[in-house]
Amino acid sequence: MDDKQLRKSVEQQIKRMQRAEKERPTLLAQSIFMGTLSLLFVLPVILGAYLGNWLDDKSESYSIQWTIGLIVVGLIIGMVNVYLYVREHH
Repeated sequence: MDDKQLRKSVEQQIKRMQRAEKERPTLLAQSIFMGTLSLLFVLPVILGAYLGNWLDDKSESYSIQWTIGLIVVGLIIGMVNVYLYVREHH
């Protein structure tokens, strides 16, 4: 390998490393991404719990049937939300 080829190879590697450094996500971007994932997962679970509790309070007898059922539905919706968001953004 002569000097020109070696120099060209090193320059290409330097450019690739600089491009990779620029494209690396920042700490703020990663924090926003993780916060968004958390909200996409937690909100359906909380909404399911509140709606289920409200429906259970409306029933005549003591029951947590709606609460448990809608928490499970919220978990499923939350997991689907996270999966779709991650698939779309990465």
